[in-house]
Formats: sequence, C-alpha cells, structure tokens
Amino acid sequence: MKFCCKVLFTASLTAVCAFSSAAEDTVNYVPRINGAIRSRWEMDLDNDASRFQVRNARLSIAGNIAPTIDYFVQTDLCDRGKMKILDAWGRLELTEGLKFQAGQFRMPFGVDPFRGPANYYFANRSVIGKEVCNVRAVGAKLSYAFPRIPLTLDAGAFNPTSIADHDVWVKTLSYAAKAVYTFRNVTFSTGFQTIVPDNDRINLFGLGTTWRHDRWIVEGEYMNKHYTHDSHSTCHAYNVFASYAMPVKAGIFNQASFQGRFDGMTDHSNGIRNSDGVLTTTDPARNRITVGGTLTHAYKTVHADFRLNYEKYFYHHGTTPAEGQGDRLVAELVIRF
Repeated sequence: MKFCCKVLFTASLTAVCAFSSAAEDTVNYVPRINGAIRSRWEMDLDNDASRFQVRNARLSIAGNIAPTIDYFVQTDLCDRGKMKILDAWGRLELTEGLKFQAGQFRMPFGVDPFRGPANYYFANRSVIGKEVCNVRAVGAKLSYAFPRIPLTLDAGAFNPTSIADHDVWVKTLSYAAKAVYTFRNVTFSTGFQTIVPDNDRINLFGLGTTWRHDRWIVEGEYMNKHYTHDSHSTCHAYNVFASYAMPVKAGIFNQASFQGRFDGMTDHSNGIRNSDGVLTTTDPARNRITVGGTLTHAYKTVHADFRLNYEKYFYHHGTTPAEGQGDRLVAELVIRF
C-alpha cells in the first residue's frame, strides 16, 4: 500500500514538472453555481407515523482558473436539518487525458454511490449507495481517459479518518480504484476499495453495468465487503433497477417515468467497534422492492421532479426493523437549477 501511494504522488509530481504548455485560453472563468432542493413527506406504514423533511439543499460552485485547472466546492445546507461540507477539490490536467485531483471528494468506487440528489431515480438510495459504500474522504487521485478506447481509470489514496477531522496523523491510508468501459450503449464498471474506519481494514470489490436504449435504462450492481481478521461476516449487497421515460403534456410537466427496483444486503457493519471492542451488525440483512413514478418538468439545465415511491421491505425471520426502516410511502419534490 505504501508503494502504491508513493507511485501515485511521484507520477503526479513528475507530470506537473513536465507539463509546460497550456491549452488555448478559450475557457469561461465565470464560476458556475448549481443547486438541488429535495423536500419530502414520508409515511412509516408499519407504525402509522409520518414526517416532513428537507432531505437535501445542496449548493455547488465550480469553475476554471486556467484552461487546465478547475475546482469544485459543494455543501449541503440542510441534510435533514444539518449542514455538511461535502466536496472541496482542485484538479490539474497534467497532459491530454491525465488529471490529478486533490481535496475532499467521493472515493472512486461504485456506480450508484456517485449519483447526487438531482439525479436520483428513486426517493431513497439503494443500500449500496447509502449503507455499504457511502464514503467521502480527503486525499488525491489520478484519472486517465484513454484517447482511442472508451476506457477511464481512477486511482487514489486517502485519509482513513472521517471527513469531519482533517487534523489526525495516520500510519496507514485508504485506497480506491475504478475502471469504466463503454461499449455502444452499455457501460461496465469495476473497482476495489480498502478503508480503515477503526482498527480493522475493510476491503470492497464491486461490479456494475448500465444499459441505455431509447427510453429505457436498466442497471445492476454487486458489492462484496470483506472484514479482515474475521471481525464480521462478509456483506453481499446488490441493486437492480429499471426506468422507462416518455414525453407527456400534463400542465407544466413534459416527461413521465416509471421505476422498479430490487435491492438488498446480508448483515452489514459500519466498521466501528462498540464500547466493548466488538464489531457489531449495524444494518441487519434485508431485501426491498421499490416501485414508483416521476413527473418531470425539464428545460435546458433546470428541472423539477415530483416523485411518488412505495417501498416494501423483507427482513429475516425474527428481525424487528427500527422505526422508519420498514414499509414506506414517500412523496418528494426535487428542484434542480
């Protein structure tokens, strides 16, 4: 792992020193401001309880300070009532196709975890995107897009500590790598991630594929999460969904879409030991079926979604789900600008 880290930074510094020519200065340097507001009402059908939430109020600023240097900052002003700094990074284009990025951002691994609130197909993320692989970290990565084949590679090294604390000195790092290949209308993704949320290293391997054709999108993803030293049983997580969209004329709405999803996982731990020093199951094994529909108003780069989802959960025998973790009805309004 130390060797991989040295190779990453040595290659980056070498490329920076060698890169002496800049692209033609035709870049717009005005910062771009984007946002997404996601307001919802949901009902816990098992307990006859309900609530309103501002699930997200994300605001991002992106731009260039040179033809080959860009930046991105993103914060969530209201994640269920809490403010969070999500992303803050700068990026250099070292040479054609090769980029170096440093700061705080999502580790390069997974498919569904990389979707933001403005691009969700469902009101709630898959268990892969929410519980199994929801990892932002502070570090650096290299990305390379091959010039003649539709293949992109990402690899990086990161602090193993929480993004809430950048002040800790560490003797071991987290790593992640991802490869994405596109063949016609099919995208294939695979990757590896190794993290250290506590005393035990956790290794993840993932595979995903996405098929797009006309009005259809179909996607499947699998992750294997292995805990070293047999500290917890391996977690297997999976997500399969389909979405069909069509143009409509329904007042202000100009698109309607229908979604169906099956996802689930075996017993999962977040990797943090309890007060007794034991790695316990934080998310019990379960499967879920989600069905729903979305009405969309889309105009250029802005859109509004009104979405309605029903979620049916299947827990193992003897497991009592926590409040709000059972069958649910969710209605939400998403504004992207």
